[in-house]
Amino acid sequence: MTESQSLDLRIPVLTDVIRSAASLPGPELDTVLAEVQTELASRTFRLADDLLRSAFAEMQATLFEQISGTLRRQLPELIDATLREHFERRGER
Repeated sequence: MTESQSLDLRIPVLTDVIRSAASLPGPELDTVLAEVQTELASRTFRLADDLLRSAFAEMQATLFEQISGTLRRQLPELIDATLREHFERRGER
C-alpha cells in the first residue's frame, strides 16, 4: 500500500464523523446531516465564486496593462507613418 492510499484510508467521511459525534435519533440525524451538507456546499460555492472573481480581475488587469503598453509603444509610430503617407500622397498630386 502506498502512502497516498494509506492516507486516504485515515480520512473519515463527513457523515461518519457527524454520526459518531451526535447522539441523535435517525430522523434528526438525517436532518442535521442535510443541514451540514447544505452549509458546506454553500460555503464551497461562495469560496469558488470569490476565487474565480479574483482570478478574472487579475487576468483583466494583466491584459489591460499589456494592451496599454503595446498601444503606448506602437501608437506614436502608427500615427507618424499614417501622417507621412497621407502628406506624401498629397504632395504627389
